[in-house]
Amino acid sequence: MFIFLVQAGVPCIWTNDSQRILLDNFDAIHDSPSHLYHSALPLSPSSSWLCECYSSELSCEVKVVRGLPAMWGMCSHTVLLDDSLWTLSYWNNTIAVGSEHKDILILDAVTGSQTTVLPGHTDEVRSLTFSSDGTLLVSGSYDKTVKLWDVQTGGTIKTFHGHTGRVRSVSISADHTTIASGSEDKTLRLWNIEMGECHHIIEQEATVFCTSFSPTDSQCLISVSGKTAQHWDIDGHKVGPTFVGCQIAFSPDGVQFISCRATTATVRNINSGIAVAGFKASNGYFSPCCFSPDGRLVATATGYNVCVWDITGSDPHLVETFVGHTYHITSLTFSSPSILISTSRDKSLKFWQIGASSTDPVGTDPKSTPPISAPTKPVALEVENGTIIPSGLEGVTKTWGILTGFHKRSLQIPAKDSHQNNTQLIDSKLIFAWCAGQKINIWDAEKGELLQTMDVLGDIKGLRVSGDGSKVFCLYWQSIQAWDIWTREAVGEVGIQYGQTETLASDGSKVWIEARTTYDAYIYGWDFGILGSSPAELSNKLPDRLHLSDTKVWETNMSRMKDVVTGKVVFQLPENFGKAVHVQWGGQYLVVAFRSKEVLILDFSHMPLQ
Repeated sequence: MFIFLVQAGVPCIWTNDSQRILLDNFDAIHDSPSHLYHSALPLSPSSSWLCECYSSELSCEVKVVRGLPAMWGMCSHTVLLDDSLWTLSYWNNTIAVGSEHKDILILDAVTGSQTTVLPGHTDEVRSLTFSSDGTLLVSGSYDKTVKLWDVQTGGTIKTFHGHTGRVRSVSISADHTTIASGSEDKTLRLWNIEMGECHHIIEQEATVFCTSFSPTDSQCLISVSGKTAQHWDIDGHKVGPTFVGCQIAFSPDGVQFISCRATTATVRNINSGIAVAGFKASNGYFSPCCFSPDGRLVATATGYNVCVWDITGSDPHLVETFVGHTYHITSLTFSSPSILISTSRDKSLKFWQIGASSTDPVGTDPKSTPPISAPTKPVALEVENGTIIPSGLEGVTKTWGILTGFHKRSLQIPAKDSHQNNTQLIDSKLIFAWCAGQKINIWDAEKGELLQTMDVLGDIKGLRVSGDGSKVFCLYWQSIQAWDIWTREAVGEVGIQYGQTETLASDGSKVWIEARTTYDAYIYGWDFGILGSSPAELSNKLPDRLHLSDTKVWETNMSRMKDVVTGKVVFQLPENFGKAVHVQWGGQYLVVAFRSKEVLILDFSHMPLQ
């Protein structure tokens, strides 16, 4: 238990660090409080008060060998939900979220916990917006309806019927009298809330993807149809010229609006239409966009990342880049001048801290030796030799020292066309195996010589060279086959019917697979080294500490260490570390490679076996 003594009125880092460690690890600690000691404290930044205060006092079971972040990440909290998220709206610490699910979720913006569910739509909810006073919520759905909700009671006030296509966007006027909705039926409709009727139908040439009322002028509306943005009055009359844009957003004072199209974003004055700021995306196309509450910042999403721009000066400049989502970002909104909220099709909602000094999803302790920076491709781990071998598909294999963090050597390998590969360091010889088409190629990377080529049948899901260098194991959809590297003959085969199998591990002549169901993972193993007989099935417990298996939960993109005997999750990597593109477990060390091309190495030798 932590006891924090804080003197009133005196700012200190204790409360900030305590809040961050709880928010960053909220889901893991909620599932099991022991994760506070197993994963939260060991991975707290080196510059934090928690690390300085407790590192010498706590005997943490997991030791960080390399990759400890220097500072708290820019993502302060991640909320994981069950479906891809399409839209969100924020008002006064309340978040409304629309997803592939038919219901609208109401979340507490401080904890991210669900407080209310609003059922009623019969298809995906694609657009949400709170009224300016937070009493009303408007939703647009693929069920072709628009609904008006009472936020306090959670009940439906009215349902608006009339669209013949799926509704893509909704907005409510500042005086709460009119709702605008855009649909795939190529119409922009203006609804009278009191009467519950549509009083204007504006025909368009393409789907209306976006509608937005001015936050200060109930007579002003902008819509996006196809690739053009148009300014309208409340009677459905065009005002001013059209502009290029696929996404739009008003500034809080209603004086400016931003329009995004492809790689260009432009901020314009709503009355004159004159551009007052503009910037381009360096990577990807702009999609959702929004202003900060004080109007100083503009946030735009480009694919999986978020960019925040300062537009107060004559030359807009990029102030933040947020990396962490693993699929397309669908919606953005500021909850304060320093907090940005994003939703994504990766089923997560993230809170980003404006002004955090970290620039990558994984930071590096500047006091340590130089970090391992490796291609985010398959990683081979050689514990006995103290070596990590990130064997990429680019045709280069590099070796790194686990304890030193220093690069040892780089070797060129002819494997650019491979779709499965594995590297082993055997008797000081680096053996690289890869599969191209239906051939397995065995390469001595030290000498630069092709040792063997053998034909295989079918598509290979996994490839592993045995620990003694005598065999190569091939994982197919329903079988495992072992080949003798030197004679090129098949020496054994077993059938498997265990559902999804992706993990292949070996130790000498023994091989194991991890088979997954929706909720569980199981280990199965065989010994292919028994001469003159079929491979012998092994128990489901891997030797030594290998019964702790690395489990990649693709739905949430979190890395967990799970005891396959007890089923207990003993370690969980916090979401703020970003997407782990590869995880390798070797019995003592866990190596996690990130999209940022950095590597986190954890030593589990102090963790007692269950």
